[in-house]
Amino acid sequence: MLEVRLYRGQDGEGALQSYSVPRRESQTVLDVVTTIQREIDPALAYRFACRVGMCGSCAMMVNGVPRWTCRTHVDLVAKDGKLTLEPLRSLPHIRDLVADMVPFFDKMQAVGGRFIPLEKVPETLLPIDPASTGRQEADAAIECIGCGVCYAACDVVAWKPDYVGPAALNRVWTLVNDERDGDRSGHLSTALEAGGCLSCHGIGSCAAHCPNALNPTRSIAGLKRSGFRVALGGKL
Repeated sequence: MLEVRLYRGQDGEGALQSYSVPRRESQTVLDVVTTIQREIDPALAYRFACRVGMCGSCAMMVNGVPRWTCRTHVDLVAKDGKLTLEPLRSLPHIRDLVADMVPFFDKMQAVGGRFIPLEKVPETLLPIDPASTGRQEADAAIECIGCGVCYAACDVVAWKPDYVGPAALNRVWTLVNDERDGDRSGHLSTALEAGGCLSCHGIGSCAAHCPNALNPTRSIAGLKRSGFRVALGGKL
């Protein structure tokens, strides 16, 4: 059997509640939560969709670490037969294991994490060399699906609420390196404002915990270098 301590409550007020769940072969943490909801406590609130590691909606804190629960096997994280499950940290709490993702996406929007078309649209498709430095930098960072794991892992987000977080800045880095974007300098300027890339301490928790093996720390360092280069009179 598994001893599961699971956060129950609403609007930030609650406590851990204990459950005893059968331990099964090849069991994921999401399987455990689903068993509790279906067989023990139907009122339990949690979030999931694809169950195959593509949407990221099942992310929560597992023994203090942010993870996609559909990809996290119990044998990896509960060798002593114990699990503690809580909603993602640094985000408002809605109910039980459900965190409010609105601030996460609001910060991404505030820092300008959206593609801006060129003012003059070329008559033909703009050729992009896949071997160019900019394209390789963008490709290395572009697979973020906005799950919020890096945001919950980031200690700076926990210390500094106005910090936009690694996912938002990682997105800006892809735009700064995209030759098709019409406001690359504007994206960089926004990233350098208060609460932006200069707030990052380079701890690397975002890279260590990203389920898609992205490295937002590297992207943020790239934004810092680009900002310094422009400040010294160089070109983006």
